[in-house]
This record gives sequence, C-alpha cells and structure tokens, in this order.
Amino acid sequence: MCGIVGVVSNAPVNQLIYDGLLLLQHRGQDAAGIVTQQGRKFFMHKAKGMVRDVFRTRNMRALPGNVGLGQVRYPTAGNAFSEDEAQPFYVNAPFGLVLSHNGNLTNAAELKAELFNTDHRHINTDSDSEVLLNVLAHELEKTTRGLPLTPADVFAAVRGVHKRIKGSYAVVALIAGHGLLAFRDPFGIRPLCLGHGQNDSGRTVMVASESVALEGTAHQFERDIAPGEAVFVDMQGTVHAEQCAEHPQLMPCIFEFVYLARPDSVLDGISVYQARLNLGETLAKRVVSTVPPNEIDVIIPIPESSRPSATQLAHLLGIPYREGFVKNRYVGRTFIMPGQGVRKKSVRQKLNVIASEFKGRNVLLVDDSIVRGTTSREIVQMARDAGAKKVYLASAAPPVRYPNVYGIDMPTAAELVAHDRTVEEIRLAIGCDALIYQDVEGMKRAIGSLNGKLDGFDASCFDGVYITGDITPETIAKMNEQRVDSSEEGDVDVSRLALPNPQEA
Repeated sequence: MCGIVGVVSNAPVNQLIYDGLLLLQHRGQDAAGIVTQQGRKFFMHKAKGMVRDVFRTRNMRALPGNVGLGQVRYPTAGNAFSEDEAQPFYVNAPFGLVLSHNGNLTNAAELKAELFNTDHRHINTDSDSEVLLNVLAHELEKTTRGLPLTPADVFAAVRGVHKRIKGSYAVVALIAGHGLLAFRDPFGIRPLCLGHGQNDSGRTVMVASESVALEGTAHQFERDIAPGEAVFVDMQGTVHAEQCAEHPQLMPCIFEFVYLARPDSVLDGISVYQARLNLGETLAKRVVSTVPPNEIDVIIPIPESSRPSATQLAHLLGIPYREGFVKNRYVGRTFIMPGQGVRKKSVRQKLNVIASEFKGRNVLLVDDSIVRGTTSREIVQMARDAGAKKVYLASAAPPVRYPNVYGIDMPTAAELVAHDRTVEEIRLAIGCDALIYQDVEGMKRAIGSLNGKLDGFDASCFDGVYITGDITPETIAKMNEQRVDSSEEGDVDVSRLALPNPQEA
C-alpha cells in the first residue's frame, strides 16, 4: 500500500505535490519522494521518513518545474531500510522516465529475469516498482522506434505492459519533455482518480490514489481512472485517455474500504465512510446472535478506522457508544511499521485507556479488522487491566485467513491469527470473552450495494480467491522471498544507482 500523486500545471507544482502527499500520509509512512520536471530535466528528492520530515525548505526549493509526481511508501517487498528503494524510480531511456507505483507485481521475479536476458535491461534493487518502470520503458522504446512520441504510442506501450505484468498496480509516470502518464491494472485493484483545478496561471490536472488528495488541494474530482485505462496529460495540460486492457473488470481491493483508505475519500463511486457504516449495520446482526445486547454495557471503538462501524452498531443495538481509548497521534500506525517486534512494542505507546469507561462494565470493543492478533490481544488485556468485567471483541471484517499478494503487508499465513484456526481458537488466542466476526458475503453485500457497476471485489485475504488467476502456493512462497528485508537500519548500502537528490544548499 502506497500513495501516489501526479500533477501537470502552468505553475510550480512542488508545494501542491507536497500537500497531496500529506493528505495520503496514511497510505505509507516509511519513505517519501517527489520528482519535478523543468524543461527536460528531472529534479528529485526522496528519503526515509514521513513527508514533513523528508522535505525541508531547502529541498522544496530544489524541486522546480510545473510537472511532477510524488509517493509515500509503505514497503511490502524489497528492503524496508534501503533509501534506494524509496520512490520515484528513474531510468534515462527512452526519453527519460520517472515512475511511482502503488500495488504489488505477482510475477516480478520472472519479469526481472526476462528484462535481463531478453530486454537487456538492468534492475539494481529488489523493488518490483523498478521492474515495472523498466517494462514500461522497454514497451515505449518498441512503440516509438526513434520517432516522435504521440499519445497513441503511449497507449500502445501501456497495452504491452498489461500483457506482460500481473498483479496490482496504479501507476503515475513522467516522460521527459512530453507529459504525465497514469494507468491502472485491468482489475482496478488499487485506486486512482483524476481531477482538475484552477490557479492564477490556468488549469491544473491532477491524479491521486484517493479523492481526498484532490479535494484537500482545492481540485475538483472528475472521475476514477477505469481498470486497464491509461490517461496521458501532455505538457499543455490536454488530457488523452484510452482503454488499454483487453478484458477489464472493476474489482477493487475490499480492504481499501475496510481499513486502508481515509473515510472522507470516495473510491470507485463508493463513499468509504458509508461503506464502514454499512459494515456496522451488518455486524449488528452477528453481534445479536452471539451476545445478547442486554449483556453489553458499552460499545467502544479501537481507534480509528472502526469508529463509523462502531457508531452504527451502537445506534442499532441501542447501547451507549463511548470513547475508551486515546490515541497518541505522534506514534506511527502499528500496521505500517516493519517488523513484528516494533509492532508489539508500540501498542501501549500508541493507545491509552480512559479507565472510567471500562471499570465494572461488560465492554464490546469494535475493530475494523484483526490481522495478526498481537495488537488485539494487548488491547483486550488493557481493557481488563482498566477494570472491565467482560471484554467482547467484534471485527467489522471477516477473519483474515489468507496471504495478501496485492500490496498489503500480510503475505505469510503463519502471521495471521485466523489461519487454520476456528473462531473459538482465535478467541482463546486473543483472550476475549466473546469474538464476533463479520461474514464474507455480508461484507461484500454491505459495500457492493453502494455501486451496482462493480464486477466484484478482490477479497483474497478473506476468501482465498485471487482474482488475477495466477496465484498458487508456490507463487506465494516466491513472493515471500521478496518480502521486506529485516536488515538492521543503518546498514551501509552501496547500491545507489539512481537520479540523485539535488544538492542541498
């Protein structure tokens, strides 16, 4: 999971991209990067850390130009501690290309070998995004053959990319001297939308992972980029669009609505906030069948994504809703932190209880989902330590039983508390008095009812159905070999071979 932004304007875009990345910070806190273009020259700054820490005034001044893109990174493959794997990535031919990618390629290893043996291209990191960039570069080279670049050439290249690449990908790229390219995989697994704005110099075109990045930077949301579609914005700001996949289907990742996206975003015609309200409504039926409402004194959300579901649940059951946890906003989200040890350590740093809401009460805690179970176990214990008589736990999502291969950090079955366990076994592992899960079909109906034009969802982590059709246990084992490297931060990395950051004055 990452957040990407791309802009074509008649005015400098560095601040606009920075603001867009701040609005997408929830999608990745490991690293951030911005590339701008002035004339045919790229200017890049990227580093580990959050947006506000990576970009200082001196860095922003070194990013001139009216065209650019940026990314916030959350690593699922490669080396979590390598600054070289922060995006965007750059390659100098053809034209000069810079790319940022949200998603995960499921055939990256095969493509890497193919690029070396057949296309004669060099990959210098373990990032699948560098693989994607080089596939795009090779396809562009094939379509142009030394001739001037046209939008038709760009779309032909994207058609070639779709035929070679498998997995999930929302992409934004710059082609030096020509414009900005954005495209989405044929299933639309990861989100990407298009909008426009006005400034003193004229019109601005912007693409971003979520609509909130458009609205928060005073841009008008136009539409979602369709699955398989490519959008090319030339240097004059003219938008060209074409469907480049043979059999596109709209099957977005359902976990975006459960947890990943901001509640004030609208993805593929679905309000994330309304989707979470609907999940609370269907969860209410599951709660009633497991725990009589008169045995629940109070409903308390586990901040923050679960709040809409918890409020709807409390409203329907007629049970008081209370805030029982206070979140320290200056500690990173535990889900995003690389390494289980860091995740365990940070739970009590991140949340503190309001003891008066727990003491002597039967408490129903509501979470958006339960993945590894370590955080849930600790939170249940915190509730008991605060004096709760009984602690029930409800999940607005079904049990996460299967690895995710499309860009969410839950790839190994051994890490999932629900894998090969019954609900009762999970309850015992977490330590709560009752455990209530959403059911898979109820979740799909609750969210799918908000847009009848969807062809379905990628719900693979819940139902084990991998919509790209290429996933086997062997595939997952190979992808796990490419997982985030656990090397200690601070290791010397001598692999840098990329567009360097501008000199810092």
